[in-house]
Amino acid sequence: MSNPLVETRRIGRFTVHAIQAGAQALDGGAMFGVVPKTLWSRRIAPDEKNRIPLGMRCLLVEHDDGLILLDTGAGNKEDEKFRSIYGLENSAPDAEPDGTRRTALEAGLRAAGYGPADVKLVINTHLHFDHAGGNTYLDASGIVRPSFPNARYVVQMGEHEWATHTNERTAASYFGKNWDPIIQANRFDFIVGDREVVPGISVTVTAGHTPHHQSVLIDGGDGLACFLGDLCPTSAHLPLPWIMGYDVEPLVTLESKRRLLGRAAAEGWLLIFEHDASVPWGRAVHDGKGYALAT
Repeated sequence: MSNPLVETRRIGRFTVHAIQAGAQALDGGAMFGVVPKTLWSRRIAPDEKNRIPLGMRCLLVEHDDGLILLDTGAGNKEDEKFRSIYGLENSAPDAEPDGTRRTALEAGLRAAGYGPADVKLVINTHLHFDHAGGNTYLDASGIVRPSFPNARYVVQMGEHEWATHTNERTAASYFGKNWDPIIQANRFDFIVGDREVVPGISVTVTAGHTPHHQSVLIDGGDGLACFLGDLCPTSAHLPLPWIMGYDVEPLVTLESKRRLLGRAAAEGWLLIFEHDASVPWGRAVHDGKGYALAT
């Protein structure tokens, strides 16, 4: 599909569309934690403000049970000050018929041949604003509504508890407007632990970025793919100790990465990178010292 918003491929029996739901620019030091700038800047060059370019890639899976959307980007509800702080650029090029300005996610859905009403299931890796902000949208009259009116939404129960009991460090990432309207509509399902959500689509808890972060496994019958979420946000984060400063439990992230990447490399999984601005997917290899992207 020749569209800059969408890259399409087969994962076994499933057709999947990687939709670039917008761009971010975040501080490179924060994105790589204790890794020195002399190292990470070789992978992703920073701008004059020390920010690196990032994407907000969501995955649309064509499934027999209906369309499944993995994460939803940042949505359209934040003001210009907020957007400037986080370098958000995600507006759709055209307004909706009702005058609402939605986001690049909805534009990507249209490019793939679908619309928000076609989505039947949304799985959030976690509830940070850049992964769940697009769960809801601000309509032309100023009302916040579920973005996908016919979908059920899924996240770990513990993640919702964490998101609704914030502290001084975590409050800036969680906003009730991204999930409250869905809960009020009785369309959010809170699950516990690893489980198959629908045939071929499973979640596995990959804690560390948040205590109940989950990644999504896609089994199309021809090997596994994994939508990593923020466990490994870009292909540059494949080395085990390259962990974001944003992670609340970085040593837990380390062990989650060790477990998942060990299996991914051994079994040849396709890894899908949510925040990589240019690399949507690839496979990990172990070079004897650590993990890297296969070439």
